[in-house]
Amino acid sequence: MWYFSWVLGLGLAVGFGILNGIWHEFHLPREDDVSPRH
Repeated sequence: MWYFSWVLGLGLAVGFGILNGIWHEFHLPREDDVSPRH
């Protein structure tokens, strides 16, 4: 029965990685939004 916790942990880790990638995609600074720094 150890494989249930293993699969659950693996699924949570993969889901967290996917959500993290999606979050970073939407929070990247866009080129037209960034004001030039002098």
